[in-house]
Amino acid sequence: MLRMLTAGESHGPGLTLIIEGMPAGVPFAASAIDRDLARRQLGYGRGGRMKIEKDVIGIRSGVRHGKTTGAPIAMTVENRDYKNWESAMTPLVPGPETAIEDVSLYRPRPGHADLAGAMKLLDPDVRNILERASARHTTMRVAAGAAGKALLAPFGVRVVGHVLAIGSVEAKPDTADLDELTKVTEASEVRCADAEAAQRMMELIDATRRQGDSLGGIVEVIAEGLPPGLGHFAEWDRKLDARLARAVISVPAIKAVEIGDGFAASRLPGSKVHDPIHHDGARYTRPTNHAGGIEGGMTNGERVIVRAAMKPIPTLARPLASVDLRDHSAVDAGKERTDSVAVPAAAVVVEAAVAWELACAFLERFGGETLTEVTEHYQRYRERLSAF
Repeated sequence: MLRMLTAGESHGPGLTLIIEGMPAGVPFAASAIDRDLARRQLGYGRGGRMKIEKDVIGIRSGVRHGKTTGAPIAMTVENRDYKNWESAMTPLVPGPETAIEDVSLYRPRPGHADLAGAMKLLDPDVRNILERASARHTTMRVAAGAAGKALLAPFGVRVVGHVLAIGSVEAKPDTADLDELTKVTEASEVRCADAEAAQRMMELIDATRRQGDSLGGIVEVIAEGLPPGLGHFAEWDRKLDARLARAVISVPAIKAVEIGDGFAASRLPGSKVHDPIHHDGARYTRPTNHAGGIEGGMTNGERVIVRAAMKPIPTLARPLASVDLRDHSAVDAGKERTDSVAVPAAAVVVEAAVAWELACAFLERFGGETLTEVTEHYQRYRERLSAF
């Protein structure tokens, strides 16, 4: 069973990821992780923090000569901005020269974890909450997703995320060819494979930035090459669609998740929603794939399609009304560095969340201590499927 744990604060010394359960022998390259980390930092509308940080992974254990060893994998990313926050974030007891009030924040930001976290910890200084609740920690979620892709890659599984909408601008990309979708998406500043919509998205971002406001949007992740049968049809916590939904909605600012036709299916008759089953002589197929590759909590062999709705970033250049937690007086909300829109980055993070959860489900189905064992179990299953 794969497990992961992340640690680190937004303005602390760095971020840490520990992965347990990765089989031995999986090809594992720091350069592949760095590519995904760089993709997360790109995107039209990003703020000043991305000009400071250049995320590079440091592999501390569990990988030798480019392959996993079967031991826990430890990885770190340095926060370059820590040098500007060392007095505020040092783990040491601050000296008399440190003005604690200058680094504390008592004005919770609407839409953030600030106020609920302060009430949970009974501490009016929301610094401890915002540092961990920050989207900065998704750096290590992306690293975990890259590890998941490394496990899935030898079996021909690909996971691609792209942007479907930013604000009121909706795209209609051609997703038939995953290679072409990837090529066009990676070349787009907003990770959108519809060039005309991408241009309108950037114009909307510019107009919104000038107003001191922010935008949300919709991202889609497509996973191709998965065998049928991942997940489970009986137990609620083993159903793959439930697991994917939980993983995706745990990404900061994601407020809704759908698989396949999702919300649209609720407005259609069953004859327009359920996928007819065919057999092409080699396998069962569902040409329409309204289900998004999952039926009864399990993959059915078609593409898995997951969409996520992201709310606008709640830290605004023109802050909303708030309350000072020390005396309950009316104030403007606090402000940290912020982006006008982070939907392109969210496409990378959601892609990673999906890749990790699919890797977990894959290893549970075809488990083994080594990649060789996993491959043997997978090939035996495929052979049996071909005669089914």
